[in-house]
Amino acid sequence: MKHLLILFLGLLFSSNIFAQNVFSVEYENQADLKVFVVKYENQADLKVFKVKYKNQSVRNDGKWFFTEYANQAKKKIYFVKYANQADLKIYFVDYSNQAGWNKKKKKHLLY
Repeated sequence: MKHLLILFLGLLFSSNIFAQNVFSVEYENQADLKVFVVKYENQADLKVFKVKYKNQSVRNDGKWFFTEYANQAKKKIYFVKYANQADLKIYFVDYSNQAGWNKKKKKHLLY
């Protein structure tokens, strides 16, 4: 029984470690990460799919849930106007199976 409790708690907390729950802030100085949306998929570091429910964004795999409030988010992001201002370049995809990393060297930014 003790082992099951430890396993359950481990799974519960590990699922939130890599959650991609984000909040879009109004000002650059409020952000953890500056993001630029590129025009073409091959220009992106990460292909992002916007999910409808928080529980669909449990890993660092490009499925983002946009929270209603900043304190609910794992990362606060700011959308910049120019690519050279960004920490991360993203491309929004239409289907969840298209989401994922093009350039894994930037993956650490969302941990």
